[in-house]
Amino acid sequence: MKFNTKYLPLILFATLAFGVLLGGLLNFPNASRLMGDNNAKNKLNKLIDFIDKEYVDEVNTDSIVNLTVDNILAQLDPHSVYISPSDQQEVVESMQGNFVGIGVNFYMYKDSVAVIKPVENGPSAKAGIQAGDRILYAGKTKLYGRKLPSDSLFSQLKGTVGSQVELTVYRKTTKQKLKFKIKRDVIPLNSIDVAMLINATTGYIKINRFSETTYDEFMRGLGKLKKQGAKSLVIDVRDNGGGYMEEAIAIIDELLPDKQLIVFTKNKNGKVTKTFATANGQFETGKLTILINENSASASEILAGAIQDNDRGLIVGRRSFGKGLVQREMPFADGSSVRLTIARYYTPTGRSIQKPYAKGKEAYFKESETRFENGELYEKDSIKVADTLKYKTKKGRIVYGGGGIVPDVFVPIELEHSSQSAGYILQSGIMGNYVFEDLDSHNKEFKGIAYTALQEKINTSDNYFNKFQRFILDNGLDIQFSKSKSLVKRFLTAEYARQLFGENKYYEIILKEDSMLKEALKLK
Repeated sequence: MKFNTKYLPLILFATLAFGVLLGGLLNFPNASRLMGDNNAKNKLNKLIDFIDKEYVDEVNTDSIVNLTVDNILAQLDPHSVYISPSDQQEVVESMQGNFVGIGVNFYMYKDSVAVIKPVENGPSAKAGIQAGDRILYAGKTKLYGRKLPSDSLFSQLKGTVGSQVELTVYRKTTKQKLKFKIKRDVIPLNSIDVAMLINATTGYIKINRFSETTYDEFMRGLGKLKKQGAKSLVIDVRDNGGGYMEEAIAIIDELLPDKQLIVFTKNKNGKVTKTFATANGQFETGKLTILINENSASASEILAGAIQDNDRGLIVGRRSFGKGLVQREMPFADGSSVRLTIARYYTPTGRSIQKPYAKGKEAYFKESETRFENGELYEKDSIKVADTLKYKTKKGRIVYGGGGIVPDVFVPIELEHSSQSAGYILQSGIMGNYVFEDLDSHNKEFKGIAYTALQEKINTSDNYFNKFQRFILDNGLDIQFSKSKSLVKRFLTAEYARQLFGENKYYEIILKEDSMLKEALKLK
């Protein structure tokens, strides 16, 4: 069971490289005449034109333009970014909440496309594709043994609604090659992982991002929970990096009484736009708690700030990321776009929660790592917020601006101080890949296993914990889990449950010992 260690950087804190600077002296004939006026905007166009027409070697001027755009945006703020045409489609699909395809979750395992699980009621599930199947061909295109890049692979499986693709599949359990004709359809990309009851009267909703469908998903989940008897609500936006502000505002409107301020924005000209709650929200009364952590950002912080400032509920967890900038996506003709910061947003008390970025992008995005090192993730007293950034809620409670939402109830990270790397592993897809490979290798052992029997199997000994530890070490990651054994075992059990029984069972196990949720349930 191997994975390529070149992907290890994906589990570390992200840092952004600065764009390449164009430089050097160019020797053009009659340069002064060719340059014309000295307008800075014209310089860039003419420079690219000069290179295209006169430079001694063939140069891909499109790539130079992209580097130039990246470098220009690097001089602004960390969230103004260029999105290439190849990345744009993925961004659009993620934020619109669906795509057209065959409906499988897959994993590239030993150069073959291994199905982790077909999407429930999706085209592949209806056709008979099963977990563990290897997709060998899409039509006549060979998919195994070729080390295909992800974009090439996706292009074979995606298409237009109603288009048909014939898949050739190897089923390991029966050692058969099978053919399936599958009609592509719209596949949802859910932004809400789960909406479930935690106890007889408390509902729990986990939002992973704010996409075009999040409000509708939220309302379906809230409606279901109310029918089941929910009188209190916990909304979990931990590790939610944001998305569409409008979707967050629509959800907040369901939680706040009429005419309460939700958020306001201010642009470069000083124009202020305020957004207020309207009447007839579906959960304007009843206990409300928001869970946040150091990776909750942007729209998640709008939600937490509005609830905190209006004294509608309490915020539980750790200080949020600190992104108070509003972006607008602006398209180019080639399919690329620039996501440009156009305003700052403020919570109802007037707080800007944008953390400083004057030291550059690398320091900005590594600030979360700094919080770990300085102890902030373990002790509330380690949070450094200037007294000059104090604000008061409607009831006179003190809240702070200047770098994220500071929770009302602090809950430390569950990892030991020396176990930061274990946290990276738990947040990455490595554990999911390991569990898939183990289930694939021992499918007879797990076939037909009951949910309770699975939990006993994983937890009654350290056998599965030790196997996962060996897997990590064998793949070149010098990470020891001994100080986080109970936490790792919980996540392992939950991942086995997810792949065998679905998302709800995963959260049943994870949330049972979740320290933040326990604190939320203590609140009156």
